[in-house]
Amino acid sequence: MKQKKMLDFNEKKGFICDMDGVIYHGNSILPGVAEFIQWLQEERKEYLFLTNNSGYTPRELQQKLSRMGLDVPEKHFYTSALATAAFLKEQAPGCSVFAIGEAGLLNALYDAGITMNEVSPDYVVVGEGRAYSLDTLTKATNLVLKGAKLIGANSDVSGPIEEGIAPACRALVAPIEMATGTQAYFCGKPNPLMMRTGLRMLECHSGEAVMVGDRMDTDVISGMESGMSTVLVLSGVSTRESIKKYAYRPCMVLSGVGDIVTAARRGWAGT
Repeated sequence: MKQKKMLDFNEKKGFICDMDGVIYHGNSILPGVAEFIQWLQEERKEYLFLTNNSGYTPRELQQKLSRMGLDVPEKHFYTSALATAAFLKEQAPGCSVFAIGEAGLLNALYDAGITMNEVSPDYVVVGEGRAYSLDTLTKATNLVLKGAKLIGANSDVSGPIEEGIAPACRALVAPIEMATGTQAYFCGKPNPLMMRTGLRMLECHSGEAVMVGDRMDTDVISGMESGMSTVLVLSGVSTRESIKKYAYRPCMVLSGVGDIVTAARRGWAGT
């Protein structure tokens, strides 16, 4: 197989990074992250932490990293909740929704001028959340059967937590899809709309940017299909063995984001 071209991080202008499994695992910061963020800031790289987790607002993410000793301004965060709200604002300004999710999703919808409606909403919107229950599931199912369109904040089936994994948005939407025979539309990664927004926020062309993530099915494919260089880190859900089942591959596989700094300082990077 032909070897891919070596990737020089010093030449890249922008970095889009996933968070869960890349920056932290639950409430624990991962090795090399502090050095990576320091390198981004010292080298004046444009960077964005882009997460499919719809539960947090950018301010909450900023505060979470601050509690871990990382100083990252709020403007450097973008979530699938914001992508979902932006999509609905573009598609149906002033629409109403029945939403299942946490503050990150609800705040994003409110800020986009979208109202809550439990009787006759235009959309049913599902994100991650502790409020998920059989009652909300039943209500959402019947609203979709009455004509509400079904939206998922992201298509992640599961996400890493300190005790293992937790069901994520795709798994939570699945019962509504099965009960109604309706397929949801997902706004987060790997939806190219979210990636294009991220590149615009960085003021970067795709060829100048790197996507860093721990998942082949969302992070790597979204970066690849957007024309970015891709780095898969093994600090989250992926292993070298699990990579083999995919028809595509990342430009590079690293143990964690700290290896990006090491490679940049050496002036090279390999797989």
